[in-house]
Amino acid sequence: MLFLFSFIAFALIIYLSFDKATLALLLKQRQKQHLFFGYTALLFFLWSIQASVYPGLNVHFLWLTACTLYLGPRLALFSGLFALIGNFIYLSEDWLWFAIHFISGVFVPVMVSYLIYVLSYHKLPRHFFVYIFVCSFFAGAAAIGCKMLILSGFYAISGLYEWQVIFDNYLILLVLLAFPEAMLNGMSMSIGIIYLPNWVRTFYDEEYLDKK
Repeated sequence: MLFLFSFIAFALIIYLSFDKATLALLLKQRQKQHLFFGYTALLFFLWSIQASVYPGLNVHFLWLTACTLYLGPRLALFSGLFALIGNFIYLSEDWLWFAIHFISGVFVPVMVSYLIYVLSYHKLPRHFFVYIFVCSFFAGAAAIGCKMLILSGFYAISGLYEWQVIFDNYLILLVLLAFPEAMLNGMSMSIGIIYLPNWVRTFYDEEYLDKK
């Protein structure tokens, strides 16, 4: 039943995320194509470098916060989707768990990252350092934390592993992963908005720099 609901949720997410205007823009702009497919390839490579504490409980960096800020949430979801499909094929993962890994490892991190960005944009001063430390650094740590919590919940509900086993062998690693994940996203966005600001979908010079 868990797997059935997860695939229904997966199908609903993909259906609601698909946008003809975004697709048309992607097909029209070569720069956006390069960024989208480049990010997809880099995510595939990054996610293929992972350690498995127990089967299914994989530990790896996400880098989805930067992907969301560069591409926007819709394209970030599909970039993560294609990277995840590639990893399931490459690593010969059990496809029964695909929807669960998409929800916990792609959808949740992208939505958490975008929610923090939106809240920061509307509730905090629009400042360069706010964008870097809140939207990139803090959001990166929050994204991987939510991913690991949601995935742990799925595995606990499935009955495959006891909660204590998951906590002692998987969730405890969040302490080690949160800061490097935050640094990876923070540095990626710092480089992007300094050298390639026109590539960053969520950064506006007139909002974060020109008014200061």
